[in-house]
Amino acid sequence: MSSDKKNKDWLVYILECSDKTLYTGITNNLEKRLEQHNNGKDGAKYTRVRRPVKCVYQEVQKNRSEASKREFAIKNITRTEKLKLIKPI
Repeated sequence: MSSDKKNKDWLVYILECSDKTLYTGITNNLEKRLEQHNNGKDGAKYTRVRRPVKCVYQEVQKNRSEASKREFAIKNITRTEKLKLIKPI
């Protein structure tokens, strides 16, 4: 693994799918991951049938472990809470 890869920030992101559902994931390259969700075979199974998707939220985490923990936390909140996270009142 190159040092460049090690120093990249990890992101937690929320996508809005074409059916208005929300998908949460992590990545260290959001542009590439969004392309995979919309066009590639490497996108999540959930998003493959709900294209196109758009990124509606992202937050930086210091490493993959922290990003995974935050992803888990977001996946366990209600849709209403996610919408508040995306668009704070």
